[in-house]
Amino acid sequence: MRFSPAFLDEIRTRLPVSEVVRRRVKLLKSGREWKGLSPFGSEKTPSFFVNDQKMAWFDFSSGKNGNIFDFVMETEGLSFPEAVERLAQEAGVPLPVASPESEAREQRRAGLHDVLDMTVRFFEDQLQGRGGAKARGYMADRGLTPALQKQFRLGYSPPDRFALRDYLAGKGASADTMIEAGLLVHGEEIAVPYDRFRDRVMFPIFDRSGRPIAFGGRAMDKSVAAKYLNSPETPLFHKGGVLFNHHNARKAAHDRGTVIAVEGYVDVISMSAVGFPHVVAPLGTALTPDQCALLWTMSGEPILCFDGDKAGRKAAHRAVDVALPLIGADKSLRFAFLPEGQDPDDLARSGGQEAIAAVLNAARPLVDVLWTREVEAQPLDTPERKAALERRLNELLKGITDETLRRHYRDDINARLQALRGGGRSGPAQAYGASSAQGFGRGPSGFGSMQQPGRRRGYQAEPARGYVGAPLMASPGLTRSNMFNRHLAVPVREAGILMIFMNYPDLLDRYAEDLSSLELDNRDLERLRSALLRLAAEVHGDRADLRAALDAAGEEPLRRRLETAVAGAFPIAVRADAEPADVEVALRQALALHRRARSLHKELTAAAAAFAETSDEDTFARLREIQTELAGLDGREASTDALGISGPASSGLLDAK
Repeated sequence: MRFSPAFLDEIRTRLPVSEVVRRRVKLLKSGREWKGLSPFGSEKTPSFFVNDQKMAWFDFSSGKNGNIFDFVMETEGLSFPEAVERLAQEAGVPLPVASPESEAREQRRAGLHDVLDMTVRFFEDQLQGRGGAKARGYMADRGLTPALQKQFRLGYSPPDRFALRDYLAGKGASADTMIEAGLLVHGEEIAVPYDRFRDRVMFPIFDRSGRPIAFGGRAMDKSVAAKYLNSPETPLFHKGGVLFNHHNARKAAHDRGTVIAVEGYVDVISMSAVGFPHVVAPLGTALTPDQCALLWTMSGEPILCFDGDKAGRKAAHRAVDVALPLIGADKSLRFAFLPEGQDPDDLARSGGQEAIAAVLNAARPLVDVLWTREVEAQPLDTPERKAALERRLNELLKGITDETLRRHYRDDINARLQALRGGGRSGPAQAYGASSAQGFGRGPSGFGSMQQPGRRRGYQAEPARGYVGAPLMASPGLTRSNMFNRHLAVPVREAGILMIFMNYPDLLDRYAEDLSSLELDNRDLERLRSALLRLAAEVHGDRADLRAALDAAGEEPLRRRLETAVAGAFPIAVRADAEPADVEVALRQALALHRRARSLHKELTAAAAAFAETSDEDTFARLREIQTELAGLDGREASTDALGISGPASSGLLDAK
């Protein structure tokens, strides 16, 4: 089967190279890379390196290198289609169905790339011709030199309604292909389709591989309603899943150790010109979860650079809400704010590299921006308003899905709240905000600057008395409620994964990293996971010994609960006659489904927040898509056909005694 580049890119994006490699190689963090001993020979000094940003591995002892597909083929002896099928299953990406329709679709996509490439060259030629004089003047005024024009392949679309259409038709392109590529305006009431982009400076948009997929155009005529115009959604272009300059910024981001996101095309080009080539931009919209994911493939902590005006602050606030459900211990955001009234292009031309560097060096962590936003939302001059602040913050922190990170955010925010209440605790709260008679005050420059912290002189917090000072107690009814006991619920997929490791401890050697990094919502399962990892080395893969050790550690009641929970929904986890190879396939798919479900829940939270703000049809449609996919993931373990289980189903369970 022939796999499309887009399909292979999707798998590579979802599966970091380090995640695939560490199943065979013990990896240690080394700067921005991972290192380990070569799996292709015997050595004592690590010469095997993995780079997630480059999506590649390098083995200097054997001279081999490649991507995740190459690694699986080299280490497991699989063919390329087999490696793709294996990794697609782990990534939760459905395999394309080979059919005449799919082949035709791929040929059509290739045709779209060809037409768009011809269009880029046409616009470049128009810019340098007689008709492009006005556009060249505009570019000169913006500091876009001929060298920058060539580097970013800038162009000009002439004002004629049919200039591009006639040019492409002369090259053999059909009107249908031009329409599908987003180059022509068409409709029932339009007798003859005409050029979408006319009399505009053209900014080509490329995918991560450097292939043209769309355009942004800046109008030359000030009377035109749409100053900037992007291509519509096409089979190649989905605005919320693309970053301008991604293909150029990838290597530069790896070399610099970070990536910067700004708001506009010209901002990207201007910053690149003064020494910041690791810059990208969303395409005229608020940052999306998909764009966050792209940024995190380049850096664990991208810097979002916003204008210092009200619109810039609003954009930063939206980015906080999008990012909160997605952040983790190894992925977050920092926020840099420009001086009032300036954008990156202004600052790059007026202050150059030093001015930009000063702004970036002052970038603030996400928690600071979250705190500042909520503190500045309303005055804090009454107990009620301070209580409202605390309630808002607590609700926002619930959106952080990484449990460990959520706990650290709570600690940080609680320290700030303690300082706000006048408790005088030192800690993260002292990083921002000034104590005053009304708590944390606004700085003289608004969002971008806050006074240094300090306690009110002579202030001593009085000890809490009476009702306020009494310890909080839960009523007997509350302690019996589902809300209070929610942590006791047993998610079947998580339970099944742990039962597989319990009943097939040999798998622990190969999947210890997967088990240790598994995100679990249930406290009992977290405790059992810790016990499995601790005891596995002591029993040397013996199932009976591991079970006895777990029971001796007091886990027998939980073990029996899990066996009951998974027997019907995930039977292979407890079947006595299952083939080890089938069990491993089931485990890999369960891990992939679990990761996909966690990712979808994060996307769902972000989409719900976006819909609450915009209420647009596209966001609602995305919500429905996510909900449908989540529903499709439920109960997948029950299908032995989907897991590739060999042999007839059996009701024989492993001895639970």
